[in-house]
Amino acid sequence: KGWKDYAEQPRKEWVRETKCQVTITVGSIYWTLESEQVLTMEEDKVVKAMGKWLQKNKDQLQGLTELIRDKLTGLQRKGVVALVTQDVHNRDIIDNLYMDKITSIQNFQWQQQLRYYWDEQLDDCCIRQVDAFIMYGHEYMGALSRLVITPLTDRCWLTITGALHIKLGAAPAGPAGTGKTESTKDLAKGLA
Repeated sequence: KGWKDYAEQPRKEWVRETKCQVTITVGSIYWTLESEQVLTMEEDKVVKAMGKWLQKNKDQLQGLTELIRDKLTGLQRKGVVALVTQDVHNRDIIDNLYMDKITSIQNFQWQQQLRYYWDEQLDDCCIRQVDAFIMYGHEYMGALSRLVITPLTDRCWLTITGALHIKLGAAPAGPAGTGKTESTKDLAKGLA
């Protein structure tokens, strides 16, 4: 239901009415879909279209900012905060693609992103990052907060998803307090 409603309702209304986990997952699917629609345009049109897509991302963030000021239940507020966290990261990705004039879905700057898809043949959500292909787990997570995603988080996730894809584990290493455990837990939330 959340997948179909997203395209039919204004986003703010959809966010208010949809469960948190569905909001995060479906929002990610549509963000990937719309990003790839831009990246698969004729090459001479991509940069201009990416600028428009960047502005739409900013407008969506503004809409969430307005929504968070409205009267919301505690559960709705948690969901909106988690979506804002995700949308800020997504906006930054689109900004980088726009500034670097990326015009292909084959470019590594796009491929390295954690991308959610709705696979029509499988009738299920799947997640891709570079060569990794992981089926969404559909585990109930509730309204959980999400980690602010930094370039280091992205690199950690890239390593972990690559290992999971080839049926291996991953054990991030580094100094204490750098976010290894939190990054791994947040990726698990996204894949659940």
